[in-house]
Amino acid sequence: MTKRLTHDLTYDAPLADVAAMLIDPAFREEVCAYQGVVRSNVTVHPNGAGTEVVIDQVQAAQGIPSFAKKFVGDEINIVQSESWAGDAARIHVTIPGKPGEMSGTATLRESGGRTTETVSLDIKVNIPLVSGKIEGLISDLLLKALKAENKVGNDYLSR
Repeated sequence: MTKRLTHDLTYDAPLADVAAMLIDPAFREEVCAYQGVVRSNVTVHPNGAGTEVVIDQVQAAQGIPSFAKKFVGDEINIVQSESWAGDAARIHVTIPGKPGEMSGTATLRESGGRTTETVSLDIKVNIPLVSGKIEGLISDLLLKALKAENKVGNDYLSR
């Protein structure tokens, strides 16, 4: 079973400004701080003609249902890798040591000075009997994280 999450993040800024923001380590650290992560490490480096962004973060497992908490423990380590080339990225998210992953794309498009980032991810968990429930939970958590990123991004771009 695989669950798909697609979400649009809209910014009142040109595509070039949004693209620069998405590869700025300071912006990514702000997003982590806004989400209240326990600890994080953001790295950004050139990768061929593009840029590789890696966000390695640890979040408290507060508010996670008991059926899922027994699989993840008190903290959840999430590693998000984005390979940006122009106005598109390949995204791969893992929870090290846990049976699942998320992969997909992010694309930017500009219209009338506003930029929309469309994130589309497939969520796959390999745990018999509860895969669907955990995929739904991860989808909800990812949507919350994307909304947080959008809020921080709009604040960042308005400075």
